[in-house]
Amino acid sequence: MSLAGIPSPSEGVWYLGPLPIRGYTICIMLGVVVAVVIAERRWRNRGGAPGTMLDLATWGIPFGIVGARLYHVITDWQLYFGPDAPHRPIDAILIWSDSGPGWRGLGVWGAVALGGVGVWIACRRRGIALSAVADTVAPAVAIGQAIGRWCNYFNQELFGGPTDLPWGLEIDAGRPGTVPGVTTYHPTFLYESLWSLGLALALIWIGGRFALRHGRLFALYVAGYTAGRFWIEGLRVDPANEVLGMRLNQWTSIALFLGAVAYVYLTRNKRSEESLGDERVPAEVK
Repeated sequence: MSLAGIPSPSEGVWYLGPLPIRGYTICIMLGVVVAVVIAERRWRNRGGAPGTMLDLATWGIPFGIVGARLYHVITDWQLYFGPDAPHRPIDAILIWSDSGPGWRGLGVWGAVALGGVGVWIACRRRGIALSAVADTVAPAVAIGQAIGRWCNYFNQELFGGPTDLPWGLEIDAGRPGTVPGVTTYHPTFLYESLWSLGLALALIWIGGRFALRHGRLFALYVAGYTAGRFWIEGLRVDPANEVLGMRLNQWTSIALFLGAVAYVYLTRNKRSEESLGDERVPAEVK
């Protein structure tokens, strides 16, 4: 058994009178805010109009929340529907509900996919190339994920198997996935957070060094994130649907990784101009 470890928070919810303040929600909201701020700065450096990223976020964030919930419900439908479902069907849409998994039930794949649809709608309304926005936000999204992934720390969830490593995460006995007599587990939230942060730094360097355009930098984000998510997902012990011995999210990672690599290759010679909208400003001197 490990003589050291990362202690889990004793509480994940604090109350200001009747108002619950959830650590899970704080992490996700902070990740979104930081991502928008970084994306806005990168957009202005590229010559885009100030305030554009905030405008796009007003479309992307609501769509992303809906998409994140949809992905969770579709891939874990048995939690809500059927005679043995542990939660009520209504909990599938009540993401804040205490009677169901609440804010725990969000999937990053759905957030990126449907959030991208919201951003696409906003881009069409402003005459902006979606590919230009995608490359701009790629490192910002990775940093936002690095922050947001700490939400699992406050909920003591989605951890890995038992470990006696010095950085093992202490989990309260009786949590889903825990083993009797074992107190420390792989902190998969921390692994993914550090991976995402490293990916963001790599994307910033690659984008500056090679000036990737037409969505290729975003494709590299997808490839990099899914490569990390594949092995981190393999460490997790929470219940999950499996196909041919692997977790569903691992298969999703493989498919998205291959699609991202193929996109980079197929667009390698694309050099046409990308629209930044009608209110461009001179790019800042770097």
